[in-house]
Amino acid sequence: MKEYKNAPSEQNSGGEFGYIDSIYSGSGVDGKGLRVVVFFSGCNLRCPFCHNPETLFGQGTRTGVSALVQKILRYKPYLKRGGVTLSGGEPFLQKDFAIAVIRALAEHGVPVCIETNGQIADAELIAAAEYIICDVKNQENADLSAYDAFLSVCDALGARVELTNVLVPSKNDSEAALFALQKLYRSHRVSEGIRFLPFRKLCLEKYEKIKMQFPYFDVNEAEEEDILYAEKYISGI
Repeated sequence: MKEYKNAPSEQNSGGEFGYIDSIYSGSGVDGKGLRVVVFFSGCNLRCPFCHNPETLFGQGTRTGVSALVQKILRYKPYLKRGGVTLSGGEPFLQKDFAIAVIRALAEHGVPVCIETNGQIADAELIAAAEYIICDVKNQENADLSAYDAFLSVCDALGARVELTNVLVPSKNDSEAALFALQKLYRSHRVSEGIRFLPFRKLCLEKYEKIKMQFPYFDVNEAEEEDILYAEKYISGI
């Protein structure tokens, strides 16, 4: 179920409101347990494998904290072992709004994690979340220094962190790429581990809808053996 489709809106001026693309209820992959996912509009990256291109170019819908929280609370009975995930787009671009939403949900006993691209190391927002899911975007760039900076802040705060990585054949499945990812993983307190996500093309319809060509259209999808190899490499087996 999705709500809040893209629509023109004014610029965000503070934490009392923000801009989101949609809400998805019933996710079992965006964090622990069953979750409501809030997709923030706007992103500071343009990853060629992005599965949510609609969040990149639309301004989103202006939404107040109270209105968003009330919509989320409809699903509270189903979130006993889960919670809410702020995703995107990039939630760290709307720091004040994200913090306000987290604090408002905390008053109702609803935990919130954040999915991020790890490019904005904001200590206040990191500390506000129950835990962080940091997706390492190493498909076109082998420089992981931004993630070192982000994870160093997480280390200092004692934040719970899970790393994710979209494994794309011929792009970031080489031994060199996996070695760099392994080094990053072992250099920080990644308490929640690392999870490889197989590259898929389920987003093709979204690209067609916004009249954009999917940059990785000709790239093969990842198979189970690709994921198993990457997992064994990272674990040192």
